[in-house]
Amino acid sequence: MAEGENEVRWDGLCSRDSTTRETALENIRQIILRKTEYLRAVKETPYRPSDGLSNAVSLDGLNKLLAHLLMLSKRCPFKDVREKSEFILKSVQELGIRIPRPLEHGPSRFIPEKEILQVGSEDAQMHALFADSFAALGRLDNITLVMVFHPQYLESFLKTQHYLLQMDGPLPLHYRHYIGIMAAARHQCSYLVNLHVNDFLHVGGDPKWLNGLENAPQKLQNLGELNKLLAHRPWLITKEHIERLLKAEEHSWSLAELVHAVVLLTHYHSLASFTFGCGISPEIHCDGGHTFRPPSVSNYCICDITNGNHSVEENQVNSAGNVSVSDSFFEVEALMEKMRQLQECRDEEEASQEEMASRFEIEKRESMFVFSSDDEEVTPARDISRHFEDTSYGYKDFSRHGMHVPTFRVQDYCWEDHGYSLVNRLYPDVGQLIDEKFHIAYNLTYNTMAMHKDVDTSMLRRAIWNYIHCMFGIRYDDYDYGEINQLLDRSFKVYIKTIVCTPEKVTKRMYDSFWRQFKHSEKVHVNLLLIEARMQAELLYALRAITRYMT
Repeated sequence: MAEGENEVRWDGLCSRDSTTRETALENIRQIILRKTEYLRAVKETPYRPSDGLSNAVSLDGLNKLLAHLLMLSKRCPFKDVREKSEFILKSVQELGIRIPRPLEHGPSRFIPEKEILQVGSEDAQMHALFADSFAALGRLDNITLVMVFHPQYLESFLKTQHYLLQMDGPLPLHYRHYIGIMAAARHQCSYLVNLHVNDFLHVGGDPKWLNGLENAPQKLQNLGELNKLLAHRPWLITKEHIERLLKAEEHSWSLAELVHAVVLLTHYHSLASFTFGCGISPEIHCDGGHTFRPPSVSNYCICDITNGNHSVEENQVNSAGNVSVSDSFFEVEALMEKMRQLQECRDEEEASQEEMASRFEIEKRESMFVFSSDDEEVTPARDISRHFEDTSYGYKDFSRHGMHVPTFRVQDYCWEDHGYSLVNRLYPDVGQLIDEKFHIAYNLTYNTMAMHKDVDTSMLRRAIWNYIHCMFGIRYDDYDYGEINQLLDRSFKVYIKTIVCTPEKVTKRMYDSFWRQFKHSEKVHVNLLLIEARMQAELLYALRAITRYMT
């Protein structure tokens, strides 16, 4: 009876046909009750040492199935699956077997669960989106449930991700998930690593590869250097890096494969930023998402002390001390006033090109000195670090130790005129999907700011986007970088830089301390801007190097 989760067919639950789901649920019920009866019989049988390992394996297999059922009972968009999963769990409990419970209070550690759309309370349009996502992945993950604040973006994101992972393309399916693991591991994002380890195995990936990058094919190992540079210092990528990958004899990449890999790497580096930036909780069925222990008197966890996630009343305290509601109200008013004044200055006079270039260099230099007070090195765990090489390699500011990196002028190489067409040529339709996602994130607005309505937020959105690109040395000739210091305060800059450059260091304190009067949906919106601006910056450096190689 040491059968594992693999004998259970979950695929039927993804069907839009209720009869197919009902049949699948009945099969799952029978398998689980059979395992439960076996373990109950074992309990009543006198113990023999030779049975110990076999029984432990059986229990572990059952526990994985029960954890999966718990996830379905909370996260499946189909009501019949949620209800039947809960019924099966209760049946198991009545037979004397302990069942799991969720550890977290919702999809995010930073956002109260009551503010996030609950599965089962969505409207018809959102239900269709949830059903599509569930059918594609067999789950409705926490990232989706946080992005749901912005349905237009979520739809574009899911469509793009589905195409990259599951539709026809240059790379085989298991390579795609393995590259996702490599990318997420660079930022020690165990949430994404765990999801894609499961997906990698599900599509037939070799479990040996998961023992470490050195066990993967040489072709994937060769991608490690590009992964490292893209994640931490993309400005160092040259056409020589591209050439080494394309001319590695029997381990060579084709141009189309390489573009697919680059898009996957940048997608998952950015998604790691979102995962940490919004405090995404572990999935219910994954490690850290459930427990078989009964609830304790207090839900307070010692781990919250070490990562800055103390459970303080929201919007009351930050690292600077007490913050009153009136203080945060005046912050919003001051920001609105600065936007009004900057618009008036724009209308009255325009800075010279020399002055604009000078302001960019000043902002780029100043961005090097923006860092968090808890900016300490985070040592990756072995189960994460084995998926990449050179664990000490991380983000470094441009001009530290006398190094100088030339400014990347968007007028010379930009996404719209160069990157988009290159991606579309080598990996058809993906350029279009990514371009649509960039545009939705950049232009998304509800014309609100905290408690204010009918506000033009384009100036603020552009400042955020251009500040991120400025940190990567990317300059827009027609933008006045003096606006950034007017619109983005220090705590916000710390949050932005941490999310984009070292997301594994983000804490709830950082999330709470910027824009304290703004809604959670607005902070998630900020995160969408950050991840798309980051992805575009990485893509620009990689695609420029590919273009230079091709010419």
